[in-house]
Amino acid sequence: MIRNIGIIGCGWLGLPLAKTLIASGFKVRGSTTTAGKLSILQDTGIRAYQIVLGEEEIKGNMAGFLRGLDAVIVNVPPGLRSNPGERYVKKMELLHREIQKAEVTDVLFISSISVYGAQSGEITEDTFPHPKTESGKQLLASENIFRNDRSLRTSVIRFGGLIGPERHPVTHLAGKKGLSNGEDFVNLIHLNDCIGMITVTLTNEYWGEIFNGVYPDHPKKEDYYTKEAQKRGLPVPRYDRKTTKYKGKRIKSRNFLIKNYCFSTPLTY
Repeated sequence: MIRNIGIIGCGWLGLPLAKTLIASGFKVRGSTTTAGKLSILQDTGIRAYQIVLGEEEIKGNMAGFLRGLDAVIVNVPPGLRSNPGERYVKKMELLHREIQKAEVTDVLFISSISVYGAQSGEITEDTFPHPKTESGKQLLASENIFRNDRSLRTSVIRFGGLIGPERHPVTHLAGKKGLSNGEDFVNLIHLNDCIGMITVTLTNEYWGEIFNGVYPDHPKKEDYYTKEAQKRGLPVPRYDRKTTKYKGKRIKSRNFLIKNYCFSTPLTY
């Protein structure tokens, strides 16, 4: 039975996830890159470590963090927006070696639907990934570092666009003009369901699987973001229908749904 969990990356998702797991009876270790956040983690019952994943070395007591864990959650997204030259795969290679040395066998890798690229139609876990962005390419390569290691039982959750407290794409789109692809479908998921899916995976020990994490409803972008802007009192984003290229990509969380997972929080929370 899994009881000792390590979460590498206790930020917007990792911290509330840790709180939920602790409330459910798990013992949780969590990492942060900054010393100032250690007390925040400790105050919630997390055994906190300051760990910085680098491309050449890992700073911090990674061996101590991993020692005795039943499972580790890798929740470290690529930081390519702020650092376009980042070699995320190098960081994951170093982390993989440390996990091997610690003899942790169960890994949950948090990934993104960006690995599917610009494909059209219905996308399930059986759809062959074809990333277009550098972030998507490095995420897919990093997934495979862990999945190709036969000594590990690795599961991957590919989350859609994240929404929740203090995080919603409409805040960045509000008031913008000339936006394209307003007829495309949104593929989003609320923080509550991210936590729910991770918890279900750990509790039921769904190892060696790939899951898409996207809410089942897929309104069109223009319709959805117009309503969300109005609800929040923000300027409505304007889409240029002359430049719209209809793709119709809808990401399906089929592998969770067949396990009877029930989504808890709609996109219009």
